[in-house]
Amino acid sequence: MKRALLVPAFAVFFLAGCAVHAGYYAAGPPPPPPVVGVVGYAPGPGYVWIDGFYDWRGRYVWVPGYWARPPHPHTRWVPGRAYYDHGHYSYRRGHWR
Repeated sequence: MKRALLVPAFAVFFLAGCAVHAGYYAAGPPPPPPVVGVVGYAPGPGYVWIDGFYDWRGRYVWVPGYWARPPHPHTRWVPGRAYYDHGHYSYRRGHWR
């Protein structure tokens, strides 16, 4: 009986620990400067322009800008960012907040 309770409890603690670091990735050097692009017209009302960005996928890969609809009212896009800490870079992907 104790074992049956221990497994779900472990799963909850394990998943809670993963949530703290969700969206953070160890990265190599800092990303290159962004590529300048052109912003077109929104495809409809309520769309938000997401600027192009470098995403870390084992190396930095340019992702061009695009129009997106926020998942909920009053949310805003927070762009990804590289952080430098103790001689190492980490990268946090962009997300809705």
